[in-house]
Amino acid sequence: MQPTSLTVADVTYEQLAGTIDHSLLKPELTLDEVIAGCDLADRYSVVSVCVRPADVALCAEHLADSTVAVGTVIGFPHGDSATATKVFEAKQAMADGAVELDMVLNYGLLRSGEDERVLEDIRAVVDAASGDALVKVIFENAYLDDAQKVRACELAEAAGADYVKTSTGYAPTGATLEDLRLMRASVSPAVKVKAAHGVRTLDALLAVIEAGADRCGATATAAMLDDYRERTGT
Repeated sequence: MQPTSLTVADVTYEQLAGTIDHSLLKPELTLDEVIAGCDLADRYSVVSVCVRPADVALCAEHLADSTVAVGTVIGFPHGDSATATKVFEAKQAMADGAVELDMVLNYGLLRSGEDERVLEDIRAVVDAASGDALVKVIFENAYLDDAQKVRACELAEAAGADYVKTSTGYAPTGATLEDLRLMRASVSPAVKVKAAHGVRTLDALLAVIEAGADRCGATATAAMLDDYRERTGT
């Protein structure tokens, strides 16, 4: 990450915590570790947790009295599930208590030039969400060129998605400032941008926010927010 002109003096703790989706997606996590992650998210007052689909009901019950929203992933991590499978996943996740859905775009279809199929895939999940859950579309930018990233932005917005997102965390590279700037410039102000994969320090978090990210998926939540408190004396 490059240096940023945004500093801790420019943001409040609440604003910073309000950008973080605390990620609990590692397949090896035990249920005790998932609960501990939910408790950490609650303790630090972040905006949401992003959990494995099988953990949604557990986390929604555990965080029922918290301000932390529960989100999950759809078609994760490769995006190549059938559209009907993604729709089923979305409906099941919402029934279990998820209010945010991070769906993986079928980037193989995008790279094949099958834009209409990509559009229909995203729109089906957006329709399933019915306004009851935010839909974030994960591109997996490591495998896309800039023209494909722009097309993905345009298709996600046309399908009614709420966010465009850089990465799953399961590709060789993740969020870059260049990609975030490109994505921000390629959607209207009605669509927000989420950075994911590789943001592990407070300075990196500030940099992606400055580049246009409204949300950031993170596992280093405690380290980043503790650093903010230490620097600001709050």
